[in-house]
Amino acid sequence: MARDSKNDIRLRIHKRIRARVSGSEERPRLAVFRSVKHIYAQVIDDTKGHTIAAASSAEKNAKNGGNIAGAKSVGRTVAERAKDKGIKRVVFDRGGYLYHGRIKALADAAREAGLEF
Repeated sequence: MARDSKNDIRLRIHKRIRARVSGSEERPRLAVFRSVKHIYAQVIDDTKGHTIAAASSAEKNAKNGGNIAGAKSVGRTVAERAKDKGIKRVVFDRGGYLYHGRIKALADAAREAGLEF
C-alpha cells in the first residue's frame, strides 16, 4: 500500500477548501503558498481568473526569507497592494496548510494592515 506524501495530503485538503472558498469581485480570495525557503500570497478574483495583487518573500526588496518575520512582511505588503486597488474585504485560503506559524503570521499581519476576513 503506497503512502501519500505530505504534499499529496495538503493538496487533497486544499481541494476540499477550494470547494467551499471562492473569490468574487467584491470579496476576492487571499491565497497563500508556502515553500521551504519562501512564502507567497495572492489576492485573486476567481470569477475573472485574475490576480489583483501579489507579494512574496522572494521579491528583490524583501528583507526576510520564508520565516515568520518574512511572512509578516508579505502579509503587510499584500494588504497594502490590495488596498491600493480598492480591496478591503477578502476570503482567506490557507492552501491546505495548518492555520499555524507562518500562515497565521501572514494572516494576522494582513489583518493589522487593514484587510478584513
